Amino acid sequence: MTLRYEPWNLLSQLQRELERNHEMNRGMPESTAATAEWNPAVDIKEEADSYVLLADLPGVAPEHIEVTMENGILTLKGERVTEAKVHRENYKRVERVYGVFHRRFSLPDTVDSEGVKARCANGVLEIVIPKKSLLQPKKIVVVGEA
Repeated sequence: MTLRYEPWNLLSQLQRELERNHEMNRGMPESTAATAEWNPAVDIKEEADSYVLLADLPGVAPEHIEVTMENGILTLKGERVTEAKVHRENYKRVERVYGVFHRRFSLPDTVDSEGVKARCANGVLEIVIPKKSLLQPKKIVVVGEA
């Protein structure tokens, strides 16, 4: 099997990574963006009664993850602790990053910050953010004259 070397693919991949990092750090305080060593990939989906955030955190122990919610901002902070120093001379490629991460998300006013739940399983952090129960419109029956 022959592998094709396509240098433009590498350039495109680098550009996507740079754009991704720029997007992730936009809106973050300068000090937070400067101290984050990596940014986990995150998916957010809206369900009828909640928002669900899924963050890829392989190798991050739950005790090294901090989730806070303040003034409509959900913040994920944590650290992937490095393994013992290994001689890198035999490595052909090193892509996994270690260290501190920060992610911040603005949430709509319709969320119930008191009911947020988080759990981590198989390297994925799942945060369920319930929506406030809104009062349903009440139907008023109109009666005619008798």
